[in-house]
Amino acid sequence: MAGKPLTLSLVKKFIPSRKAKSRKGENGIVLIVGGSYIYHGAPILSSIAALRCGTDLVYTAVPKINVSATRSVSPNLIVIPLVDQKLTRGAVNKLIGALPRNLDSATIGMGLAVQDKNALLLLIQSLLDRDVRLSLDASALIPEVLPLLADKNVVVTPHAGEFKRLFGIAPPNSKKERISLVEKCAKENGITVLLKGATDVISDGKTTFLNEKKTPGMTVGGTGDVLSGLVAGMLSKNRKPLESAAAATFINGLAGKATQKKLGLHMTSMDLLENLASVMKPFDKIV
Repeated sequence: MAGKPLTLSLVKKFIPSRKAKSRKGENGIVLIVGGSYIYHGAPILSSIAALRCGTDLVYTAVPKINVSATRSVSPNLIVIPLVDQKLTRGAVNKLIGALPRNLDSATIGMGLAVQDKNALLLLIQSLLDRDVRLSLDASALIPEVLPLLADKNVVVTPHAGEFKRLFGIAPPNSKKERISLVEKCAKENGITVLLKGATDVISDGKTTFLNEKKTPGMTVGGTGDVLSGLVAGMLSKNRKPLESAAAATFINGLAGKATQKKLGLHMTSMDLLENLASVMKPFDKIV
């Protein structure tokens, strides 16, 4: 099947209206799990992106060595320390005990150092058991997670290298073949796949969307972390993973275009965050 290009009018349908009398928490509660000794910035970018997405509350779980740095970036983040430097079963068990019961969505993996892959599987299964919608990226994209995800509300957001690690096959350069492979992997595993690239391919195996960005400035580190936060933010308000992933990549692309127009090829992911609010305003609906 051929992919359908994403448009402003189409994406508007994927972003729910906000009730004029809504209260804190009713517009999404998100968990971000990521970070390591080297990559302290990744979960910060994801967390701020989720907030800019219009999410009410974001809990950011990072290794305890990263807590001070994370808190210092923004007073808007609710930071939960992971008790170990890497993801361990002990860290997961304590995190699960510390989480609010009314989580809507989570994104896992950005910059995350995983010591025990069974700890990652435990975290994913525990969140799915609570009916939390998931976005998985980076370190969370290992083949062992796939059996847990079938027919759940899950989005995976690999780049080409992560796609090969997750599914065992590298995406071809041909756009047609690339689309076909994404559709096949999504259908076989019962998940929504968002393959990142110059043209993002988003599919649940039945419907496929394409988002052509034409923004080479977005190769800078961290733009994928911003996307992960946007996916989780969208999932917190829209239970349909395909629509949430499509909306997130479209918004991310719009912010990238706006940032590149302003700064050329000299942008950073923090610049991208600063443009999210302005590009999202046309999607605001209050009822």
